Formats: sequence, structure tokens, C-alpha cells
Amino acid sequence: MSSAFDQYQHLTALVPNEIVTHSIITDVTLPNGGILALLTLDNGLDAKKPTTLGPATLIELGKTLEAQRERAASGEIVALAVTGKPGFLVAGADLTSVAALKTEQDGRDIAQVGHDAYAILNDLGVPTFAFINGIALGGGLEIALAANYRTVSQRAAGLGLPEAFIGLVPGWGGVYRLPRLIGAEAALEIMIKNPLNNNRSINGPKAFELGIADAIFPAEDFVKDSIEWAAGVLSGSVTVKRANAADPESNNDDAARFREAIAAGHSFIAQKNWGMAPAPSKVLEVWEAGIGKTQKESADLEVAALAELMQTPQFKDTVYSFVDLVQKRGKRPAGAPDASLALPINKVGVVGAGLMASQLALLFVTNLRVPVVITDMDQERVDKGLSYIRGELDKSVAKGRLHGEAAEQLKSLVSGSVSKDVYADADFIIEAVFEELAVKKQVFAEVEAVARPDAILATNTSSLSVTAMAEDLKHPERLVGFHFFNPVAVMPLVEVVRAPHSTDEVIATAFALAKNLRKTAVLVKDSAAFVVNRVLLRLMGEVSNAFDDGTDAAVADQALDPMGLPMTPFTLAGVVGLPVAQHVTESLHAAFGDRFRVSANQQTLIDNGVKALWAKDENGGQHVPQSTLDLLTFGNTPSTSEELLTRTQDALAQEIGMLLDEGVVAGPEDVDLCMILGAGWPMHMGGITPYLDRVGASERVNGKKFHPNR
Repeated sequence: MSSAFDQYQHLTALVPNEIVTHSIITDVTLPNGGILALLTLDNGLDAKKPTTLGPATLIELGKTLEAQRERAASGEIVALAVTGKPGFLVAGADLTSVAALKTEQDGRDIAQVGHDAYAILNDLGVPTFAFINGIALGGGLEIALAANYRTVSQRAAGLGLPEAFIGLVPGWGGVYRLPRLIGAEAALEIMIKNPLNNNRSINGPKAFELGIADAIFPAEDFVKDSIEWAAGVLSGSVTVKRANAADPESNNDDAARFREAIAAGHSFIAQKNWGMAPAPSKVLEVWEAGIGKTQKESADLEVAALAELMQTPQFKDTVYSFVDLVQKRGKRPAGAPDASLALPINKVGVVGAGLMASQLALLFVTNLRVPVVITDMDQERVDKGLSYIRGELDKSVAKGRLHGEAAEQLKSLVSGSVSKDVYADADFIIEAVFEELAVKKQVFAEVEAVARPDAILATNTSSLSVTAMAEDLKHPERLVGFHFFNPVAVMPLVEVVRAPHSTDEVIATAFALAKNLRKTAVLVKDSAAFVVNRVLLRLMGEVSNAFDDGTDAAVADQALDPMGLPMTPFTLAGVVGLPVAQHVTESLHAAFGDRFRVSANQQTLIDNGVKALWAKDENGGQHVPQSTLDLLTFGNTPSTSEELLTRTQDALAQEIGMLLDEGVVAGPEDVDLCMILGAGWPMHMGGITPYLDRVGASERVNGKKFHPNR
């Protein structure tokens, strides 16, 4: 029997290795005797392997829904519900499949097959339901939006429309249906603000609060409770109310709120410096163009937008960044020892109780749920650190991210002391004290005196020599660098620093620990400032040097705008802290000489208590105060923004080339991964080394590309 989806069969040949998510129908008899067809999306793999949407998956889904439509027409079923295998509704489109599409017509076809399948779900002839049991991202959430009713599990997490982040639009109906379901402001949050804020997602309770889901149930009996609720909807005993729904086609106020939210979205994109990426603005463009149109008319706009964006270099670069690096290389790190060598960690010690140490302790206890003990020089500092940790747990409760009982249990696992004797039974002890080699060596001497011989010692240093810290240890083989980025809860990278004597067991444990902390670890050789800070300070140093040499502050600070960085160099220096940036530069200067010039002007600002170069003016703009300028001395060789951009590109190509020659990491992909996760290098720029290849800096400086085959 022929199907309307046969016309899309050619797409499967473009993705021969697709892991197909199958559409499995199970009939459920409702209390009134009617049949609900339960469609479960399942790829047949273990719970860690997400279900995704590729051509074969969508064609099978479409054909399955066609068959259920016939059953509905004949009266055989009274409803249909879609759910997923444990932990997933669907994790979204298979980006590898999408990237394999060669032509714009292929893009139109993959966009259209999704619309055709979802349109049947939306208008099956009987009520349709989506039971959101787990992760529902992109096209996965759009399946739920296409259904007539939705429930969500209290334990569901990872819900969102991240397309703006990955270079696309929510083009299977999301950009049209979501704002009409939950209102313009909330939709802007889901479609623009969350994706551009480190690709955030929401959980089940938040989805229910916003109105994405009509009901919420505990995870334990989620599908059973959802079926009972659906039976109530069908019988009329349950009434669904959608207080946040909007109708811009018939309500002028709603239409005005849509346009206000869209204007706010454009401002947000500019503020976040995402203007170089076409996708976020395209989301807003399609959203606005759909006002006053039917869903089918909007679908035509969405198909055209998807087909266009799939062929852009920014999308292909995002696939490299997100799929090849973050999802693949990040999960299979180069050089990591066999995971079976990792040692168990049942207690963690954190040396220090300042902000960084307290953030680390909070991260450890929240994710590992083992005892964590902090120490500092006096009780007042210890108490302040404990107060911070407890306060952050209370905030998580207030925001609905943590139950009160769970928070109290976590608080009971954290303790503090002024004596390092508390580390005697710890398995992993990390220092987060002042960034001074002598201080850190003294700390490790004191810790080693009380720690078990098999306890792992770690340093969170951002630039100092791990090898030097190990010199006086009785067991230097157990020391490892474990460098987090600030803020610890947000930044996903950990640089695992292997010193000459570090054993495979110690390194394997560091990688296992990073994974349990939900971080991505990259193995780096012990070299000054490792990867991120070395590359970042070379970049910032070129801009600082140009300013010192007489370049106007605004010209210098904005010269790198074409790189699409999340903030300008001078703004970043203010956020990091001028003393911190100066200290790392001094370490790099000591290691590598005049490539890292120590700025006398920056030291003058530090000595005079100036926190940042820029200050806000009355109109919300920024300027360098005259009082600051009066402190500084300048050369008379200013640069244009074009000259500075080129010089910085060449400096980065040189530094990364030398870093790779020294074997600091296994390859340029690791530099790209580190800069994306540790410095916010934009996904749509495709990694820093492909960028340097594109602009010609790699060949200008090194005589070859970092990626000759790309």
C-alpha cells in the first residue's frame, strides 16, 4: 500500500548509518472500553543512547501515524498518545543526518517530512496526547507541541528548543505553536534566551508552570497516571485550561506582545554578540512572519528557513563544534587511560573556604553525594564557606531545582575545620588556595602528612607548574592538575593536567570524577597556563598591547568583534579581575618570554585600585574615565581595528601551533574543545583552529592549515 511518505525515501540513502528510532504501537484499553493507541519511540538501545530523528525515523513515524489515522476513522481507536523509552521522549534531530544532506532541496525534504508527520499527529481524527517522560529537545519537544494535549514527568529534564544555538530554527512547528501555547515572553525565553545562555533547558515542573504541559505526574507511575488523565479528558471529567495561551490572529493585544517580544529578542541577540550567527535572527524573522498566518502557512516559512540554514557555513561549523567535539570527542577524550583503572571516591577534601573552594565543595557534594570537608586558616573563614554552600542549596530549593529534604541531606554531608587532620580518610583532596607556588607547596606538604598514601592530591591552579608542586612530595605520582573554570557550576570544562610522575590510575580517576561532576575533561600536559588561559591571554595581550601603544580603547576593544566572542577583551579582563589576568600573564611571560608582554599600565590600574578599564556613563554606554586615563602612559604607534584583528589572528595561530608542537594536547580538536567549553568560543564559528584556517592566519604564520582536509 502506497504512502504519502514514500516520496521521501531517497533521503534514507543519504544517511545509511542512521540509528533509527522506531514507532511501536501498543493498544491500551481505557476504563470505558475504548482503545488508546500508545506510540512509543524507541531505538532499541540502552538507556544512555538517546533517541533521535533522522529521515528513516520520520518516515516510519509518518507511516505509523497514517495507519493510526485509518484506525481512528474506522472507530477502532478513540485516542493516541506518544511517549518514549525510559529517560527520553526524543532528544531532537540527528544533526549528523542533517549535516549529511547535500542540497537545499534535501533540506526542504527533511523539513517537510517532519511537518507532514507532525500534521497527522495534530489532526488524527481523535484526540492525541504526548506523555513527556524525559528529554524532549528540538524536534522532540515539537512532537509534543503537535499533540492536542500534553503531560510531563516531575523528573523530566532537558526540555527546550535549542535550534538557535545549533544554527537552525524550531522548524517543525515549534516557532508557531509554542508562543501561542505559553505566550510571547515565555516563548522568547525558550527559543532565544535559553539557547543563547549556554544552551540552557528546562525541567518538567517548569514546563508545567509555563503551560507547555497540561498536567504533571510523578515519575514512578508516569505513563499509567497519564493514561488515566487522558481517559478523564476523553470522558469530560477533566477540563484542560490554558491560562497562558495567546491568539495573535484574533487578538490585537496578543499580536502586539508578540512583536514586543520579538523586538526584545533582537536586542538580546545583539547584547549577547550573536549577530554573526544567522540562526537566532532567523528564528525571530519566521516567528514574526507567522503572525496572522495559519500553522500550515507558517510551515512553508519554516521549511524555507531550515533549507536555507542547513546550507550555511555557520550550521556546518556548529555541527563540527557541537557533534564532533562536544558530543563525540568530549565523551571519548584523547589520551585518557582505561576507565576501569579509576579509583572509588567516597570522601572529598577541599583545601580552602573562599569563593572558588566553596563552589568546588558545592559541586562535589551536589553531584557525588559523598562527605565533603573544607578547611581554612581560621574558623571565621570556614564558617563563611559553609554558609555560602548552605545558602546555595537553599536557593536551589527556592527555585524548585531541589527538594527540601534532599537539600538538608546534602548540607549534612558538608563539614569544615581549621585542622587538616580531617583529610585523613579522604580519597580525593583538591586545593583551591592563593595562586602562589610556595603557598600551594606548603599546603601539599601539610596535607600529605595526614592523608592516606593512596589518596589522590589535586590542584586547581590556573597557570602554575604542577610538576613544581610535586617536587617535594613523598608520592609525586598521586598529584594531578584538576583545573575548573569560573563560575564552577556553569563552565563545563576541566583541564586534567598530567605531571611527569602522575600514574594512569590517578589520571583515570580524574576523568571519571569529571564525568560524575557532569564536566567535560581534556587531558593536557603540564605547561604554563595549560590551554585555555594560554590562548586567551595571548588574545587579550595583543589587545592590551595595542591600547598601551596608543590605540583608542574602543578601537582596540572592538577590533575582535568579527570573532563573535561572548564579551570584549577589556570587559572580560574586568570580569576575571585585573590582578588575576596580570598574574597569569606574569606566569606566561616567565615561561615564554615577550610573546606575553606584562602591561605596566595594567599594573598601575591594579596598584591604584581600579577594577576595570570601562565605566558606565549616564546613558548606559561606557567610557574610560579621565581619572583612569590620567594614571596611564601610552606609546605613539596606534593600530587600526583591521590591523589589530589580523595581528591577533596571527598571534593565535602562532601560539596554538607552538602549543601543539609542544604536545600540550593531542591535536587541534582538543584546543577547539577547550576554547568552546572553557572560554565560550562561539559554536557557530566552528572552533578556533578552523577559524584561523579560514582567515588564512594558519598558513601565514605556520605555513600550513591546522585542518588540511577540511
